[in-house]
This record gives sequence, C-alpha cells and structure tokens, in this order.
Amino acid sequence: MRITDRPTVQCEIEISAPRSIVWALITDPTKVGMFSPECSGGSWDDASGGLGSRFTCRNGWGGREWTTTSTVTQWEPDRVFAWVVGDADIPSAIWRYQLHPTKAGGTRLVESMEFGMGASGTTARIAEVPDKEEQVIAARTAEHQRNIETTLAAIQRAAEDTASQPPNTSQKSST
Repeated sequence: MRITDRPTVQCEIEISAPRSIVWALITDPTKVGMFSPECSGGSWDDASGGLGSRFTCRNGWGGREWTTTSTVTQWEPDRVFAWVVGDADIPSAIWRYQLHPTKAGGTRLVESMEFGMGASGTTARIAEVPDKEEQVIAARTAEHQRNIETTLAAIQRAAEDTASQPPNTSQKSST
C-alpha cells in the first residue's frame, strides 16, 4: 500500500458508560496524554471545542518529539468528533471518533486514522527511502493499530471508572 492509497486504521471497543461520559473524555485535549502512547498532552488554542476549533498536542514516537496543530472538522456531541492534523487542505492525518449507543446503555467507540499527504514523519521517511514506501506504510500502520488499541482500552477504563462513581451529593441540608 502506498500513501496515495490513503491507508486507514480503525479499531473499536465496547464501553460500559454512557456516551456523554466518553464524549467528555475524547474531546478534551488536556486528557489525551492519559490515554495515548504517542500523544503526551494538548490544549485548545482558540476555544474549548466545537467545529473549526484548533488544538495543539505534544507527541513522541521512535525517539522523536514534535507538536501538531489540529482543526476540528466534525463536532456532533455524543456522536462524532473528527479533526485534521496540520494544513486543513493537505492534512498529514485525519482522525475520527464515532460513538454509538449499545443496547445495555453503554457506548461502542470507534477510532480511526487516515494517512494524509501533508508533511509528517511518515511522508519525510518515504521521501528518504521511496523504494521502501510500502514497508514504511506497513510499519507505521501497525504502530497506529497498536496505539489505537491502547488508547481505546485506556479510554474504556477512565469512562467506566467515571460511570461507577456515585453522584455528587454535596448539597447542604436545610434543618
């Protein structure tokens, strides 16, 4: 497979927590470092979410560290959160979370990543060794697969822990 084929990695997980809890976790870039093995954290640049908002994340992989700026391209509360990394017209990647209700009242969370043609470590490596493009794509696809599986498992733990907490009952009684 070549980068022009726009390879995509997709994984999903069942979470025993309502979509609202999962949504709050996945749309907060300050929490991403708790879940992702590649992204250590982030922050909103110009707002606290919504279509067109931008956020910056710190990343590390293979001994390299870098920051990315992303733009939210889909924001449908409790349903879809998607963003492009880098240049919105020629992104280096397109990421998406889709949240689906389960019959048991939980959430089926689907995370996907599509390679883009924009500047990235992957496109730089392909430029260095163009005759090995398919191997570069295969290796990075496998890495994304493992990272997404790890991320989803961490989101599952956090969401289920949150859902199991008793409601806040710190109201003053009137006696």
